[in-house]
Amino acid sequence: MISFRKIEEKDGPFIQKLYRSTRERELDQTNWPEDQKHMFIVMQLIAQLADYEKKFKDASYQLILYKKEPAGRLYLWESEREIRIIDMSLLPAFQGKGIGKDILSNIIQEAKQKNKIASLYVTVDHPAKKMYERIGFKKVSGTLTHEYMEA
Repeated sequence: MISFRKIEEKDGPFIQKLYRSTRERELDQTNWPEDQKHMFIVMQLIAQLADYEKKFKDASYQLILYKKEPAGRLYLWESEREIRIIDMSLLPAFQGKGIGKDILSNIIQEAKQKNKIASLYVTVDHPAKKMYERIGFKKVSGTLTHEYMEA
């Protein structure tokens, strides 16, 4: 049911839609016209990807497919010590179905098999944080806004 493929240029509109879904609560608090919201999303997405590419050389950028339908994105980076979940996002229609839990559980298992840790950063108020804790992630460090977690 869940599969992956490398993100391609043709996936740009889907990635924008997905990224926007993760920022919709913020956008709802503005009184910006739609074109300004769109430009904000495009600029933020470009900046995010540039930051990821700078910090995580050789990262893997994959589309999450659920029943062959684009459902989200999974960005991973692997080092000698860890498998870092840089970013995992699912469209709202695919949330709450166990997709994220299954993916993360598999990453944790793969990390264990390779004698590595699985790690991620999460905002302190992110709804998925409780799920991360249930499947084995524990807070290692943090700031007022983000926590670094390992499994």
